[in-house]
Amino acid sequence: MPQPTSLPTPRERYDNVAISFHWLLAVMLVGSFSFGLYMAGLPFSIQRVKLFNYHKWAGMTILALTLLRLMWRLSHVRPPEAPGPHWQQQAAKATHGAMYLLCIVIPLVGWAYSSAAGFQIVVYGVLPMPNLLDANPALAEAIKPWHGRLAFVLAALVLLHVAAALKHHFVDHDGLLRRMRPGRQ
Repeated sequence: MPQPTSLPTPRERYDNVAISFHWLLAVMLVGSFSFGLYMAGLPFSIQRVKLFNYHKWAGMTILALTLLRLMWRLSHVRPPEAPGPHWQQQAAKATHGAMYLLCIVIPLVGWAYSSAAGFQIVVYGVLPMPNLLDANPALAEAIKPWHGRLAFVLAALVLLHVAAALKHHFVDHDGLLRRMRPGRQ
C-alpha cells in the first residue's frame, strides 16, 4: 500500500482565506439544504414564516460569500491541479464550475420566487433587498419547483466532490485533501 506523501508545502496549499471560504460555504450549504428540507413540510404558522426568513438570509449570505470567494479565486494564485488522469482533472473543473454556478443561481431563483410571491427579502431583518420581479402568483408557482430541483442537483455535486476528495485521500494517498485543511500554512 502506498505511503501518504508528506504535508504539502505552503505553495501547494490554498491560502487561509480560500480555505475559510470553502469550509464556511460547505457548512452553510449543508445547513441551508437540510433546513430547506425540514421547513418545506411544515404547516403554515408564524414559526414557518420565521424559518423561511432564516432560510432566505442564509441564501443571500451564500450568494454574497460565493461572489466574494469567486473574486478571491480569480485574483489569487491557486495550487497546481490535482494529480490524476486528464479526465479526472476535467471532471473536477466541471464539477467546481457547476457548484459555483449553482451557488449563485439557486439563491437568485429563490429571490425571484420570493419576489414573484410578493414577499420582499429583508436580510437579517435590517437590509431590504429589491424585488427582482413584480408580484405574480402564477409566475411564483412556476419558479418555485426550480429552487428545490437545483438545490438537489447542487447536493448531488457536493456529494460527488466529497467522494472524490475522500478517494484522493484514502485510495490515492496523494495528499490532495490536505490542501484544503484548515490550520497553519
